[in-house]
Amino acid sequence: MRLQCALLTCFGILAGSTPVQLSPAFVDLELVLAVDVSYSMEIDEQRLQRQGYVNAFLQPELFRAVQSGPFGRIAVTYVEWGGSAIQTVPWTLVDGPGAAVQFAEMLRRQPLRRISFTSISNTLAFSRKLFQLSPFQGMRRVIDISGDGPNNAGVPAPVSRNSTVAQGIVIDGLPIMLARRDSASIPDLDAYYENCVIGGDGAFLLKVSTVDEFAETILRKLIVEILGTNVSDLQRPAWPLQRADARAGYNCFIGEEMQERRIGQ
Repeated sequence: MRLQCALLTCFGILAGSTPVQLSPAFVDLELVLAVDVSYSMEIDEQRLQRQGYVNAFLQPELFRAVQSGPFGRIAVTYVEWGGSAIQTVPWTLVDGPGAAVQFAEMLRRQPLRRISFTSISNTLAFSRKLFQLSPFQGMRRVIDISGDGPNNAGVPAPVSRNSTVAQGIVIDGLPIMLARRDSASIPDLDAYYENCVIGGDGAFLLKVSTVDEFAETILRKLIVEILGTNVSDLQRPAWPLQRADARAGYNCFIGEEMQERRIGQ
């Protein structure tokens, strides 16, 4: 069993000169929300994406999903990423409406940022470290990663995907496929996420095709991730979980190849 310092100890708030290690708090789910803030995302799109997560944690459906688990609580952290990743909101216990509102408010107050390049692989590695440092111990561990383009920095995405899944961590995807012309995007990003990014028991993706879909899709995805195996025990949502075109021989190096061509121009 992992023994991690509690949040107050980590920040040096507890009195005394000798840190005290405490057993981790058990939760139904440890959830990393890894959100794309690369330069290919317009600032207005980033604002809508951020607001979608803020609004999701204010919804009664999300509270009910949290309370349906054996412990009735989850731990969540918010990460923003491009070529590198930053933990924007630290690990936070969500065990009821008050805690969910507090998480939403912490997130709302954070400034918007943009980070060059797109490294899904670096973000997965960063998220794995966050689980190691988490003061919580979840029955399940999930990385919810959004993005509007393929990996173009760091090791290839499937390498990091495989290392992550090997640790019992599930990776779900939120490919952002807005209608625009961008040299870093690909038309079948959902298939890329299906073949090269998501993985683990029950992994799935939901895609965003228009800016108007951000809020609803984010809420849907969070609810399914929180419910986990309980999704079959409750009223099944009217919207299906999406799977893209999983096919042998898909080119998971497309992002790196596109980046190489841009450099060579």
